[in-house]
Amino acid sequence: MDSGLYIVGTPIGNLGDMTARGIETLKAANLIIAEDTRQTRKLLTHFEIKTHCISCHKFNEAQRCEEIITRIRNGETVAMVTDSGMPCISDPGVRVVKACQAAGLPITSAPGPTAATTALALSGFGGHGFLFAGFLPRKSGARRRTLEQCANLPVPVIFYESPYRLLKFLAEIETVMGADRTIFAARELTKKFEELLSGTPSEIRQQFGDRTVKGECVVIIAPVN
Repeated sequence: MDSGLYIVGTPIGNLGDMTARGIETLKAANLIIAEDTRQTRKLLTHFEIKTHCISCHKFNEAQRCEEIITRIRNGETVAMVTDSGMPCISDPGVRVVKACQAAGLPITSAPGPTAATTALALSGFGGHGFLFAGFLPRKSGARRRTLEQCANLPVPVIFYESPYRLLKFLAEIETVMGADRTIFAARELTKKFEELLSGTPSEIRQQFGDRTVKGECVVIIAPVN
């Protein structure tokens, strides 16, 4: 491959979703930079990829940029992955991309699945655009303001949420947007125990019952008609 930065999408759950081009790119690269090398090594082992892998996450991304730029200038290929899905989408990688852009280095992508668009296709809310809002802020006031800004949009709004905060998030949606607001919640997308739930916030909370929520979740708020 030509030298440069290659942004590689990885499966959001099912390893069978890894693309042939993505595998070829990771095998041919001189270096793989990963959000969490422990997670990425599982993928690399599964596909028998021997490329050297180092961490590049939100705590060390700024420091990694100089090394990455130097390697690419010396003719190497650097592949960037995240734990699942596409880098730079609610995940690390943006600083690396901007640094390579500023240095005039080539950047391309071997795209793969993303949880946001996968969930949107399953929700039945798509077809006329959408707003991807990522993760809500941690502080309660900022969370409420974000939900208020999204309450009356004519397109579906997609959020990512931790399983530990999902039930609280559903209650917040009910408080800000009303008890009758239709939402869609997807958990463990593409995995064995994938779960897809539609209804009002209280209806979805009832479906979880007393279960401990596990796995990353996508919540989509239906548009205002």
